[in-house]
Amino acid sequence: MVDVMTRVRNLLLDWSGTLVDDLVAVWAASNYCLDQAGLPPMSLEQFRIDFELPFERFYQRVAPKVPLDQLEKWFMHRFEQVQTQVMELPHARDFLLRARDRNMRLFVISAIHPEHFATQSDRNGFRVLFEKCYTSVKDKRAAVVDILRENSLDPAETLLVGDMAHDIEAARVGGIRSAAVLTGYQSLRQLKNARPDFVIQHLGELHQLLAPTVPVTETAAPKPTSTPPPPATKPEASFAALGRPVATVGGLIFDDAGRVLLMRTNKWSNRWGIPGGKIEAGETCEQALRRELKEETGQDIADIRFVMVQDCIQPPEFHRPAHFLLLNYTCRAVGKKPVILNDEAQEFQWARTDDARRLSLNTPTRMLLDAVTSRPAPSRTE
Repeated sequence: MVDVMTRVRNLLLDWSGTLVDDLVAVWAASNYCLDQAGLPPMSLEQFRIDFELPFERFYQRVAPKVPLDQLEKWFMHRFEQVQTQVMELPHARDFLLRARDRNMRLFVISAIHPEHFATQSDRNGFRVLFEKCYTSVKDKRAAVVDILRENSLDPAETLLVGDMAHDIEAARVGGIRSAAVLTGYQSLRQLKNARPDFVIQHLGELHQLLAPTVPVTETAAPKPTSTPPPPATKPEASFAALGRPVATVGGLIFDDAGRVLLMRTNKWSNRWGIPGGKIEAGETCEQALRRELKEETGQDIADIRFVMVQDCIQPPEFHRPAHFLLLNYTCRAVGKKPVILNDEAQEFQWARTDDARRLSLNTPTRMLLDAVTSRPAPSRTE
């Protein structure tokens, strides 16, 4: 096994969708352009599917009869009005500060207009953390080679981090490694199709991979497959790269109306699932369940019932190779507290079990629902 991530000394970081969340602002400005051109608006979901870099290709498809310079004027006008919505992404600040403390060389490589970058970076204070910032980069595939040469960066020690297939393509052209982050514009499926070296949920996860005390093996993103893994008595060599199985807890939370709480997460290919997480040292399973569900949903729980254990080896829906031992429970939400999501999920809903089964569920959640639908839902304990 070759520890490649601990040799990274230089980071080329995309801006939009990697360090800041500007998706809604860019979507609004793009729809303004379409409106000015007499074209119908795009839903946010459709925009995420269709938007690409270089952005000229996007506008050539959606507004082929409108000159690009006119579209840029419309976009600039509207974006300046809505960019107050742009916020730094969770984990971004901490990641940059830790990277600086480790004397890593940091660079921005982004298509963002210099004026917009100045406004946003002045507001969040990120600019001073970078050695150089390359903005208004229309095609990163051409720019990355020049950046490496101009700054005498060793490709073997350089990682490009971005949220779009174009970032991954640029890294490949430059002969450097790429990390695709799920906090931005494109879905897990789109990013996996671009074949990055690593897929990460957010920059907090990347910090763990870069930490010198955490060995990481260079592995490609797994290809979706329905074929079961080989028997445990004869493991494939690739399984060794996963390390020891990670024990986790997850809870199917019922409310007093018999509905279950489901969350949509980008790390599970934007599918619906249940809240949960790793068991920490010294915790019982029940303590871990209460803590994780509180952290991820804001809910206190009661009537905890164990349902099943699932072997989850290299799940194709997950954003990176993994081996989980899933301890699944049902429980009941105490009171009627609002659901408060942390940065693990993007959306939630309460649904009756029949309706839940019709959603795009991740496989472990579907198996759990199958196991509990014949059982009575947890009810209030008198």
